[in-house]
Amino acid sequence: MKLSAPLLLALVACPLSSAFAPLPSLRNVAHEDKSLFRSEQSQQLQMGLLDNLLNSDNTKQKSSPNKPKVEVPPDFKIPEPQPLTLTESADLVDILKSSASLAFRLGTGAFVLGWKIDTLMAPDNDGKYALQLGPIRLRDSSSVLGDAPRPDQPLILYQYDASPYCKRVREMINLLDLKVEYRPCPGARGGKFSQQLLERTGRQTVPYLIDPNTGVEMFESSDQIEYLLNTYGPPEASFDRKALWPITFEAFSITTATFVALLRNMPGSKRQTNARPDNEDMEPLELWGYECSPFVRNVREKLDALCLPHVMVSCSRGSANRDKMVEKTGRFQVPFLVDKNTGIEMFEGPEIVDYLEAVYTVKE
Repeated sequence: MKLSAPLLLALVACPLSSAFAPLPSLRNVAHEDKSLFRSEQSQQLQMGLLDNLLNSDNTKQKSSPNKPKVEVPPDFKIPEPQPLTLTESADLVDILKSSASLAFRLGTGAFVLGWKIDTLMAPDNDGKYALQLGPIRLRDSSSVLGDAPRPDQPLILYQYDASPYCKRVREMINLLDLKVEYRPCPGARGGKFSQQLLERTGRQTVPYLIDPNTGVEMFESSDQIEYLLNTYGPPEASFDRKALWPITFEAFSITTATFVALLRNMPGSKRQTNARPDNEDMEPLELWGYECSPFVRNVREKLDALCLPHVMVSCSRGSANRDKMVEKTGRFQVPFLVDKNTGIEMFEGPEIVDYLEAVYTVKE
């Protein structure tokens, strides 16, 4: 099906689209190290490229056993979701910067691999996601991921936001519609997760991928991309591999991702000074969204700055997880945060950032 330019732009630029289903009340509710096949020079570049730019300076209580206790401020109120709306606390300049970042990376990760339009006249109130554009109700999916293997357990990625090597792996994760736990390692060498990585591997190099489903662990972003494609991607004959060039063409992906990091002031490169010292010990939070969404980006950056482990549930266009969110919440809108440490579930990016700041920092 051919798409007009305005429709294609709307598809990329509307990450906060509602599913228009009834809205329920909100609730408070085996190691394989392929790096041996790469030169030490490449390993040093991956760990240190951005580090060299960063050396300047660095009420209710609910928690799992043996996990730190956290409290929600007594005056905290869950905001009402407002799809396709910039709330009063939203930073327009920040959204514009995030949108420019999306353009730099050619919208990579906005669509799942094999994205296709199923219908422009999806039925209303059938409990499934559809994008409403005037009289059009667009439903989309993937033509190739339906039969692709899915991991039983979330994969684990040691990473930090500004690293261009980590970014290309995160984008591939979105293309393949995977659920992955991110463990922030500010500047590759900061925080407890970085120390954990050193004890595990003898190195502080990111990204580092662990697949608990297969026992495979590896450094090197290019090797990780190939592993994800071969393990959780569709048969190679079912898609055009050339379509992956914004990720697989390393020189382009690293250069443009570095520009994005500089535009965003190197997010996640340093641990926030007032972050709770036990944040890395928290139960992983769950964030529904996708890498290039301008509305999700500030939440991801805050999670990284606070060194909070979080499971990213990919929700790119065509993702099967969009229907799952409609089933769970009655609507589709990103970002959507589920915090098992407090029982809070909430929409709205700026308010999520305020919530994280209130709960996971040390008060002076």
